[in-house]
Amino acid sequence: MSTVSFDVRKLTPKCGAEVAGIDLAQRFDDTQIRALHEALAEHGVLFFRDQRLTPEQQKAFGRRFGELHLHPAWPRLVPGHPEIMEIYTDANSKRIAGEDWHSDVSCDSEPPLGTVLYMLEVPPVGGDTLFASMYAAYEALSAPMKQLLEGMTALHDGESTYRGRYEGMRERESYPSAEHPVIRTHPVSGRKALFVNRIFTRRIMQLEKHESDAVLEMLFRHVETPEFHCRFRWLPGSVAFWDNRCVQHHALWDYYPERRRGLRVTVRGDRPFYRS
Repeated sequence: MSTVSFDVRKLTPKCGAEVAGIDLAQRFDDTQIRALHEALAEHGVLFFRDQRLTPEQQKAFGRRFGELHLHPAWPRLVPGHPEIMEIYTDANSKRIAGEDWHSDVSCDSEPPLGTVLYMLEVPPVGGDTLFASMYAAYEALSAPMKQLLEGMTALHDGESTYRGRYEGMRERESYPSAEHPVIRTHPVSGRKALFVNRIFTRRIMQLEKHESDAVLEMLFRHVETPEFHCRFRWLPGSVAFWDNRCVQHHALWDYYPERRRGLRVTVRGDRPFYRS
């Protein structure tokens, strides 16, 4: 009988945990995967140091949590591995991926469960990623605001986000758009989390536009509250595995013109729901 042999240590009180004593290239049994999934749902993002992964091993790890997701717009894919996005920035880049607070591809009808980013090259300084707990964001709302938002839905739109965004991409006829609960219930932890973000969310459907704009701007600013956050300093061989159902993240571009390169695998999710 196998045992769960790795160590999970909180990074901050609200968000993130470092996982030690684990090699992501190994084969995991169901008990270990269940323990990692529970830790992911509890902490929102898990960090692993000193990893060495082939594309096949990175995909194999992601597949233990579900089918792999194919991004609707990203132009840089690893040859022979359409499930792996190359995250690359250098002196010629005009923008980076994830330069504002967001949950990955929340415009999909079934947004991703989680994302596994494996960093290969990092700048001498800078290039950190910030993560924010949406459990904490929800819990910090006042009781009247929770009552207002419960049961409401919001439009998440990929068309206005992706069209013309990335140099070298082949444009699609259309990009995903979906309506999701403003407050979602996490399917593993059962906890409630805020589920609107500045990159994709356009409108709260039950409100007039001027009301929706005001409420969304308040919620977007609320997500920026430092007490909800953790900050990860990348090193070559570092891996972050974040849960898009209960965290948002923000990639910092404070290292121009230096180079940063990593490989990203995303796990498919299911339709968000709200349970009172």
